[in-house]
Amino acid sequence: MKKAVFITYNQALTERVDFILKQLNIKGFTQWPIVNGAGSHGGEPRMGNHTWPEMNSATLTIVNPDMVPLLLKYVKQLDEVNQENGIRAFVWDITDQY
Repeated sequence: MKKAVFITYNQALTERVDFILKQLNIKGFTQWPIVNGAGSHGGEPRMGNHTWPEMNSATLTIVNPDMVPLLLKYVKQLDEVNQENGIRAFVWDITDQY
């Protein structure tokens, strides 16, 4: 069963997220370059307005289950060295695909 990994992050981390995908040879993904939101771990809102001008981005990729721990490891490492920017990853089971 494949896994969906949804990664949301400050736009400042876009090149680093792209680098992780390339390093892990993950070729299939969808990116949303502009995403509004606020983290639940004390992160400041990213709303693209006068008060909260920064923005988030998001990437969704579908991978084999054995890739998930490594991808999450890289995301966690990126978060540890860029805590002020913020990045989170969420994993879902893919039960059907066409």
